[in-house]
Amino acid sequence: MSLQSPVGSDHQLARLLQIGVVLEEVVEARATKHTESDAIDDDVRELLESAAAESERHREQLDGIIDELDADTIPFDEIQPLVEQQYEADQDFDGVLYDQLCNEETAYKFYDDLIDAIEQSDGTFSIDRDRLLDTLKTIRAEEEAGVEAVTELMEHGT
Repeated sequence: MSLQSPVGSDHQLARLLQIGVVLEEVVEARATKHTESDAIDDDVRELLESAAAESERHREQLDGIIDELDADTIPFDEIQPLVEQQYEADQDFDGVLYDQLCNEETAYKFYDDLIDAIEQSDGTFSIDRDRLLDTLKTIRAEEEAGVEAVTELMEHGT
């Protein structure tokens, strides 16, 4: 399954949205892990807490769409321990912000590609296409704003 081709069925759409859910779970787990560090300042902590809350909201939005497609997702409590086992969070300032920037950019690119694949599709979905695209475009815009917020913090050397 690739985002290089149009999305053609509910099943394919559900699987791609599940990838989005897992991506949001990883972003949320990493941001939460970084907030536990004493090496970050209040501005970085606030950015990470906001990013974790945003990822949780995105997961809920994606889960709502998937529920309409009658598909299951991977529960967050199952993915978080896997992330913690395989991901050793950088504790220095630049490493934390760089990691968050990569997370935000990855999410933005995923949603941008998914939107493009849906827009190129002639397939019919069991959910309203316009509502689906509006939701995904809102999430993409929030990821873009996240990239800008992290970049601004990095530029100002907070």
